[in-house]
Amino acid sequence: MRIPLIAGNWKMNTTIGEAKQLVSAMLPGLDGIKNVEKVLCPPFVSLMAVKELIQRTSVQLGAQNLYFEEKGAYTGEISPLMLAGLCQFVIIGHSERRQYFHETGEIVSKKIRAALKVGLKPILCIGERLEENEAGKTAQVVIDQLQSALSGINNLNGLVIAYEPVWAIGTGRAATGKQSNETIGLVRHNVARLYH
Repeated sequence: MRIPLIAGNWKMNTTIGEAKQLVSAMLPGLDGIKNVEKVLCPPFVSLMAVKELIQRTSVQLGAQNLYFEEKGAYTGEISPLMLAGLCQFVIIGHSERRQYFHETGEIVSKKIRAALKVGLKPILCIGERLEENEAGKTAQVVIDQLQSALSGINNLNGLVIAYEPVWAIGTGRAATGKQSNETIGLVRHNVARLYH
């Protein structure tokens, strides 16, 4: 039976002190929630502090990104080896990374492979923008993102696929349960087809 997963992406918010206060305030309630995987994804600078606070709880830790190389002259990047042992999950392919940092399906695929290689569980984000949704291109965009992200990946153990309706973020519009379920069904069908 599938266990639901809820991940909180803090984006570029909170200082280390604020992160500690936030986790301390949320932890009793979060730890009390059963039959759900709970993942906190604070900024890189707060990963160690949050890790210390959630030890011996049911809450897990995720990073917001990684680079696909293990080491080298990549100023400002975080490698999979740096995250291995520090956290369990890593968000990959988030719409903001695709939009602002021009991450392609090829880059997303490299990042997924790098994460899996060191035992991290990637949370692959896929989803369409407002203009794509309004043009009826949801299926095409989601399938294209899925296929390019999973290119060269033979084993999906540990991989989480998250549908992110980009058009519903900050627009005042909400994806209905029906819309989300249809898209998630499409994703499951295509994953089954790719990995039969």
